[in-house]
Amino acid sequence: MATAPLKIVVLGATGMAGSRIVTEALTRGHHVTATARSHAEAPAHDRLNRLAADVTDPEVLPQAVAGADVVVSALPAQRVLPLLPQLTEQVRTSGVRVAFVGGAGSLRHPDGGRVIDQPGFREEWKPEASAHVELLDQLRTLPDDVDWTFLSPSALFLPGERTTAFRIGGDDLLTDAEGASRISAEDYAIALLDEIETPAHRRRRFTVGY
Repeated sequence: MATAPLKIVVLGATGMAGSRIVTEALTRGHHVTATARSHAEAPAHDRLNRLAADVTDPEVLPQAVAGADVVVSALPAQRVLPLLPQLTEQVRTSGVRVAFVGGAGSLRHPDGGRVIDQPGFREEWKPEASAHVELLDQLRTLPDDVDWTFLSPSALFLPGERTTAFRIGGDDLLTDAEGASRISAEDYAIALLDEIETPAHRRRRFTVGY
C-alpha cells in the first residue's frame, strides 16, 4: 500500500544530506517545505515550498515547522543544540515527529569504544562529532511524548549513487567485508524516508551502511 503524502519540513535543506532528503521526499510524492538561510536557483516543483529563513531565530522556528507531519533536522549539531528545547517543545505540543540527521562518532566501533575515540579520528571533525554525541544524549532524556529518531550515517558519508542496496543497524558501526564503513547521501536519504513512512525506530538511534 502506498504511503499517503506527508507534509515534511526539512531544516538545513540545501546541505549535502538535506538536499538529498528533499529530493527523495519529492520523488515519493510528499509535500516538502525546504528551509535554509538561502536557496540557489533551482527548478520549481508543485509540492516544494522554499523558505529562506534562519531557524536559529526563535521567532522563525514556529513558522518554519507549522503544519508539518514530520520535521527533519539536517542542520549541523552545533546549530541544533541551542534550538533543541524550543524545537522539541514545538513538536511535542503539535504531535509532530522529528528526525535528526546524526553523526557516526557515537557509534560503537568494532575495535571497542566509540568511533570518535579511535586513534585515527581527525581532530578537525571532533567539535561537530562531539555535538552529535551530546545531541543524542539529550534526545534520550526527553519525555516519552517527544517522538524522535536519530539516523547515524556510516563513517564515510559523501555524495554518491542511489543504489538502494544497504543495511540497517542499531548502535554499532556497519562495515563491509573489507572493513570499510560508508554510505552515500542518496542511500542515506532513502533510509530516512523509509523510517518516516514506516517508523521502526521511535525514540531510538539507528544507522545505515553498505
